[in-house]
Amino acid sequence: MTDFAVTIRPQPTVPVQGSDRPFPVRRILCVGRNYAAHRREMGGDDRDPPFFFSKPADAVVLPGADVPYPSATSDLHHEIELVVAIGDGGAIFGFAVGVDLTRRDLQNGFKAKGQPWDAAKGFDASAPISAIVRNAGVIPQGRIALSVNGETKQAGEVADMIWSVEEILVEAGKLWKLEAGDLIFTGTPEGVGPLIRGDLVEGSVEGVGALSFRIV
Repeated sequence: MTDFAVTIRPQPTVPVQGSDRPFPVRRILCVGRNYAAHRREMGGDDRDPPFFFSKPADAVVLPGADVPYPSATSDLHHEIELVVAIGDGGAIFGFAVGVDLTRRDLQNGFKAKGQPWDAAKGFDASAPISAIVRNAGVIPQGRIALSVNGETKQAGEVADMIWSVEEILVEAGKLWKLEAGDLIFTGTPEGVGPLIRGDLVEGSVEGVGALSFRIV
């Protein structure tokens, strides 16, 4: 047995609906600006190849857990997303509902200077996620929505994505070898906006499920 120099952290996992065997998270890849209305909302209007950024595996927040308001920001934003879970052989294992939390003020500052977004996107507890629903052979295309304190803030259709799930997997596969344990956040519809301590966030994707969490 290997004796490591420091304490080994637990493997990040996400529950799988209907199973007592959790999904081990290897890494998290995210697609930026993949809904036309959100792309316009963020200052663009084109169909360039999808671009990716990442979050660490331990950014996941398990279903029902509170999310601490992060340090170094006064403008935390929500972005509801369909999440694709990759299984053995690079196949789609299942789907989940996720929220890409963003330090928007930091992101805007980095963008203005042409700097990477890591601190704006890949911080602790920046990826709340629902339980994973196993792939039944049909890729979700229905309603995706998020509310804050009961008020709808984001609503759209997964079918409105500029790049489909299949296309995202092809493009991601040109950059990385997709492996079991990878999670891919596929983009968010328009309506992203701020969160403050005490807010109750509720999100859903038709045919996949729902998640909720409170900012503390």
